Amino acid sequence: MSPRAALALAATEKELNTGYVNSNLLNNAGGLRPEALLVRGALIARGLETPMVENDLTQEQKRAHIEAHFDHILRILGLDLADDSLHDTPRRIAKMYVNEIFAGLDYSNFPKLTVIENKMKVDEMVRVQNIDLSSTCEHHFITIDGTATVAYIPGEKVIGLSKINRIVRFFAQRPQVQERLNEQVLLALQTLLETDDVAVSITATHFCVKARGVMDSNSQTTTTSLGGRFKSNPDTRKEFLLGLD
Repeated sequence: MSPRAALALAATEKELNTGYVNSNLLNNAGGLRPEALLVRGALIARGLETPMVENDLTQEQKRAHIEAHFDHILRILGLDLADDSLHDTPRRIAKMYVNEIFAGLDYSNFPKLTVIENKMKVDEMVRVQNIDLSSTCEHHFITIDGTATVAYIPGEKVIGLSKINRIVRFFAQRPQVQERLNEQVLLALQTLLETDDVAVSITATHFCVKARGVMDSNSQTTTTSLGGRFKSNPDTRKEFLLGLD
């Protein structure tokens, strides 16, 4: 086991012992895939996990509670829920929150990954760009819409290319700030690939800027996280950053 994986596993064991972890995960820990536990442990060890508290609710119970609360919110706004267009809106929102746009809060949804031995001896940059990304601003619960570019230099392992997209999507399906999302994707891939040589860049439009407040419809936000040779080697750094243009 690599030092990084050992650190992640130790963090997971520590939270299991201290009771920090969400009780649903405690109950289902045996059912989670090892890679999900490793990534989660690594994020906790680095202070990069999304802020969460214990919650004993099942998925069905979460949907029921959210539906009831949104029913109340819509009535406070003065909307007529007897109207056929609005009648099912609380249920639709509840299902969307739990099953779709916030599905990344549940590690049982962590993607099944294909990580294989680097028998091809690939030692140059592997880049996946223009990865579609849709997330939710945790300050205003409104859309973050953009793209991600992810690159790594293989060591002993390589990962199925579509799995990179799935990891980006998993962490995007949470209430987020873009900076944390960037770091979560970086650390997850570093943990799974057992290498520091990973780079992640995200460019996104924040609808909390576009649709409210300053109402700037043109600005975009770019965040970049570099690890290993992407950070320490000027040529590797330049190759990655120039490829973002």
